[in-house]
Amino acid sequence: MRIINRSYQSEQSKFSDDVSPFLQKIFQSRGLFSDSDLNLNLTQLPSPDSLLGLDIAVDHLVDALELQQKILIVGDFDADGATSSALMMLALGAMGFESVDFLVPNRFDYGYGLTPEIVELAQQKTPDIIITVDNGISSVDGVDYANQLGIKVIVTDHHLPGKQLPAAAAIINPNQPGCEFPCKNLAGVAVAFYLLSALRAKLRTNQWFENNNLPVPNMANYLDLVALGTVADVVPLDQVNRVLVNQGLLRIRSGRARPGIHALLRIAGKDYSRIVASDMGFAVGPRLNAAGRLDDISRGIQCLLTDDPAKALALAQELEQLNQDRKAIEQGMQQEALKIVDGLPLDDEHSLPAALCLYQADWHQGVVGLLASRIKEKFHRPVAVFANDKEGILKGSVRSIPGLHIRDALDAVATQNPGLITKFGGHAMAAGLSLEESSFKAFEQALQKQVMDTIEPDDLEATLKTDGELDAQLMTKQSAECIRDAGPWGQSFPEPSFQGAFILKSQRIVGENHLKVVLASVDDQSQQLDGIYFNIDTNQWPTTETRVRCVYRLDINEFRGRENLQLLIQYMAPVNPD
Repeated sequence: MRIINRSYQSEQSKFSDDVSPFLQKIFQSRGLFSDSDLNLNLTQLPSPDSLLGLDIAVDHLVDALELQQKILIVGDFDADGATSSALMMLALGAMGFESVDFLVPNRFDYGYGLTPEIVELAQQKTPDIIITVDNGISSVDGVDYANQLGIKVIVTDHHLPGKQLPAAAAIINPNQPGCEFPCKNLAGVAVAFYLLSALRAKLRTNQWFENNNLPVPNMANYLDLVALGTVADVVPLDQVNRVLVNQGLLRIRSGRARPGIHALLRIAGKDYSRIVASDMGFAVGPRLNAAGRLDDISRGIQCLLTDDPAKALALAQELEQLNQDRKAIEQGMQQEALKIVDGLPLDDEHSLPAALCLYQADWHQGVVGLLASRIKEKFHRPVAVFANDKEGILKGSVRSIPGLHIRDALDAVATQNPGLITKFGGHAMAAGLSLEESSFKAFEQALQKQVMDTIEPDDLEATLKTDGELDAQLMTKQSAECIRDAGPWGQSFPEPSFQGAFILKSQRIVGENHLKVVLASVDDQSQQLDGIYFNIDTNQWPTTETRVRCVYRLDINEFRGRENLQLLIQYMAPVNPD
């Protein structure tokens, strides 16, 4: 493990004195240099005007509203897809659409995206227009089939497009060729939000609400859904996404969130008035995702849609049970995966292959993505994990490491090996694919070769970036509060972490594999600090060593109504005294 400090350029700083030097250095290392960079008001959002295809989509929806045509939302089966579907249902209903429904087919029967099979299923609902959310950019065949049936398709998506775009009536995706929208990192739910905001603006101009005696919907009412989907989908938190997430969190903290979000927070033991972005990613998102992983995401969407707090709580409890089931399945799969990795041949330098490809026929399709993430975190390798579907096709999820754009890598493998991959799609850090079971070994070799041709050897060594050593006088609850209030933190805008050497005063296991410690500064042992190290290797901890080097974040632990500083340890290793 390499531990390095983030670099920052103080000469570019134009912060006012209202921003403490402590935070200025943190912001500068993340590319922010002035007070305007910290402005997270909705006025900072870029205009939707440059979103390619937006005007066409709005015109189609205005016509559909005037004719009261049937709208069918076809979403993805994760938290981004669930929030996108709920957002579309709620906002279109508020704008006066009388027939809006959603369809998120079981992923195990119909696969990902708007496939011809899903269109066949959708036809039973006799829609005039299908709107895809968080999918569709790769659905060439599905859109063609919908066109043959006379069903108009509007695609809203954020995934990277392939070489051929679907022949949809309109496509809104900031990553499609020719789109000049400045933010390329929008989640699917944010793309849907932009479309709906533009539609509302057009309807206001047309005096639709006034003429039909309808209140003008306040789009800010839906920002809780946008924040949840954005954080759960782990898109980079550039300023646009930070604005969307921050505004959504403010809404949730003020008690104005959807009953379903409140219920999921309650089930997770979170105080809605104090939540931060990571709670969306680690508490709410997994419970919502569990439905899509093990069953179908419809229950999650219904949880987000309902206005009845009691019904929302009942649905949240069902999602909690599914999440517990998911954890048990994942734990078993992880143990089996680690045995496979232990049996892999090592190279001349006793290292694992540059990419890990793991497959077991009875693994659960809905959990392979999580398993790939866990194995990637442990071994710092790109990891592809496969399970077998009912037709004997391998369905896989891939998770990457910094330095390797995994969708581009899969594209290169597919180009160099025609017919090897049945289909694929995804982002820089995560992707999904399908291939024949007989092609597994050939894919494994092709991916490993592509990774070796693309990355540098140092990329295969895990690196932790920190904000340096923290002065003892800044190790306070006030500093932790200052950092919390300076968020939202998340992907590509990481919460500050620090490194330092400590004396390990005490240590004990809590729960199954968490280490509760008391640390003291090497220079001043009178200052003792509580710390928690989650998911430790119980073969290494507790230790007889007394001096350790830690990478940690400042956290606030609330216990019996009292708040105290706690170090949230990300990495800890014994060190020898100088």
